[in-house]
Amino acid sequence: MADELELLRRADPVPDDGPRFADGPLDARAEQRLRRLLDGPRPRRRARPLQAFRGRAARTRLVWGLAACAVVLVIAGNAVLGDPATPRAVAAPLPLTVRAGSAPVPLRDLVPLADAAAAAGSLRPRKGTHVQSWSLGMSDSGPPVTLPEERVVRWRADASHTELVVATDPRRPGRPVLTDEGGEPHLVSDGQVISRTTYPPMWSDAPPEAAPPHTAARLRAYLTEIARPPAARGTAPLSTAELLDAVDELLDHWTLGPRESAALVRLFAATGGLRPAGEVTDRLGRPGHAYVYDARGARRMLILEPRTGAVLGMEETFTEDAPEYGVRAGAVMSYSAWMR
Repeated sequence: MADELELLRRADPVPDDGPRFADGPLDARAEQRLRRLLDGPRPRRRARPLQAFRGRAARTRLVWGLAACAVVLVIAGNAVLGDPATPRAVAAPLPLTVRAGSAPVPLRDLVPLADAAAAAGSLRPRKGTHVQSWSLGMSDSGPPVTLPEERVVRWRADASHTELVVATDPRRPGRPVLTDEGGEPHLVSDGQVISRTTYPPMWSDAPPEAAPPHTAARLRAYLTEIARPPAARGTAPLSTAELLDAVDELLDHWTLGPRESAALVRLFAATGGLRPAGEVTDRLGRPGHAYVYDARGARRMLILEPRTGAVLGMEETFTEDAPEYGVRAGAVMSYSAWMR
């Protein structure tokens, strides 16, 4: 062992008493560099400030963290924010507005319409999703920036699946940048690839990987497994916030059929807390009924298809100023629009 240590010492060109690596006070140059690191601008991050208001854990949805935000801002560049001559998107989209004079439709009145659509429909739930989303990227050193993306997840018969995430262009809101004709996602002309991933076969009999049931009682139990850890499930009914969170995660894994959508409308109606607001046009130009849930500092809007009750989208909006994030009341913190 002594011989080996001696060989290592000889191989190291830096003497053990060299001042560069010795313990001791930093010189002036090193102190200046350290100060720059501590006081310099922090990386832009994607934040979901609504979690601070609700105190819930992050969802398992694929989101852009620090590294992914750098990919968007550096690689996607013009596709998301435009070239230097183009005005940049430095704020989230304006919140959706309810059509003036439109009559709010109570959820209980939507239940029979959803049941009729379920009786007439034959589509089964499909594992996978196609969703466009907008989120507010926060930074302590600059204004918030809209981070839009479109994601297509498709599962194969061998239980493997692919996920394609593309940056959308905020100058062309609602324009699809992906198509999944033939069961496989394909790029169209505009849009910058953020990630393209193929996952090996995987199986699970637990929600949200397991197929969602199509009766209200069983679907409630299914969503409770998503919303709560086993020790906290008990017998208490889901709160409105828990239900919306669980549905959000469910729709990031599954494209529901008409029977599952009808069961979901029954749960919305039975849970309460969702106030009918009137008619709205979602960010993909689709008509829908809006239902609003108000929480501390934030508002969530659920948008349902008028004839079938299928979930078209969800929007989360600040209702109070959040100076720590550089946003004011009325700013949209996130929006998701699901497509079949």
